[in-house]
Amino acid sequence: MASFNAEEPKQYEVAGRLLKCLVCGHDHFWRRGAQLNTAAATFFNMDWTNETANCFVCDNCGYIHWFLPK
Repeated sequence: MASFNAEEPKQYEVAGRLLKCLVCGHDHFWRRGAQLNTAAATFFNMDWTNETANCFVCDNCGYIHWFLPK
């Protein structure tokens, strides 16, 4: 994924615990945001009003861990 971003994968904590991949157990991730689109907002062309989830992509296997904002 380095070709998309100059940053390096990092370790992150979630709820005070080190995040580890549920699939492979790796602990370095790329952080991304993903918009949570709804049918109503899309229908009215207002997708920008939808929330964004925090996504952590495992640097080893590519599994995406999704977290909703609080």
